[in-house]
Amino acid sequence: MGDPLIESMAEVRSHLADVIDRARRDETPTIITRRGKQEAIVIDIDEYVRLRQIAEDAEEAWLNQLADEAESEGMEGSVSLEEMAALLRDNPS
Repeated sequence: MGDPLIESMAEVRSHLADVIDRARRDETPTIITRRGKQEAIVIDIDEYVRLRQIAEDAEEAWLNQLADEAESEGMEGSVSLEEMAALLRDNPS
């Protein structure tokens, strides 16, 4: 993956197809700014899928660790792994 380019919303709007092609073909992400603030990023879909999988795997490992710790401390007042995952998804930090 190449170093990301930084472009304003107006710049990206004028050549969105090129930004998408660059992300896909060259694996170069583009950070989009609005009023000087970074707002979004355009990345290749395969990279997005890969990053999502990493995040999901990390979340699962973390939840498994929490479940193991809870099990070793006793079951009173504990919740299942599925209940914990639902709680975390419904109340993100």
